[in-house]
Amino acid sequence: MSKNILSVPVRPNAGKSATKQIRKQGLIPAVEYGLGKLPIALSVNPKDVAKIIASDSGINTVITLKREGDQGSESVLIKDIQRHHLTGRLRHIDFLRVDTKKSVRVRVPVRLIGTPYGVKTEGGLLEFVHREIEIECLPTNIPPHIDVDVSNLKLNESIRFDQITLSGDFKLIGEAHEVIAAVHERAEEEIVTPVAAAPVEGAAPVEGAAAGTPTEPEIVGKKGKKLEDEEK
Repeated sequence: MSKNILSVPVRPNAGKSATKQIRKQGLIPAVEYGLGKLPIALSVNPKDVAKIIASDSGINTVITLKREGDQGSESVLIKDIQRHHLTGRLRHIDFLRVDTKKSVRVRVPVRLIGTPYGVKTEGGLLEFVHREIEIECLPTNIPPHIDVDVSNLKLNESIRFDQITLSGDFKLIGEAHEVIAAVHERAEEEIVTPVAAAPVEGAAPVEGAAAGTPTEPEIVGKKGKKLEDEEK
């Protein structure tokens, strides 16, 4: 997986006013914690973090935080992200320190491979039930995704977490019997049978329509966590 280096200044001050000043500089507040050490308040460039989040490994990317002023460095994972509730812009980042030689638990996206037999041949529908899987592995071995082949799934069949093959580097965490994907029968479409309207006395017959034959009915369509500026 990819590894990134971020050079970050340490924030000497905390509080609402300090946070506003940081954001005026184009930075956002962050905190680094974990491994039994005291937390450290930092400032980070949101564009640099956004690039990491948009990468193949996303928030599971191992990042080396180099604190400016020779204040040391740590290997971290992104633990939590706060965004503006309207714009979606990054507002705060939590970094969790990790020991690259010790396993961590992370959630990894599931990617379905192939077109199920039950969809291609039997006219079924594929349901993607669980799109993430929790695994345990070394931070440097976190995969960007877990591929699950569904091409052999037939109608009314499913595939569970305990049916997929993981390499020896990964350990499945959680409910192994939970369904990842399933192929279901299509629901029968509702058939609407037009009903002839009762004749209205004095009404002119519809042109081209035989007596007692219903005309085609008209189809009518239908019309269509508050974020705060304070530090955590």
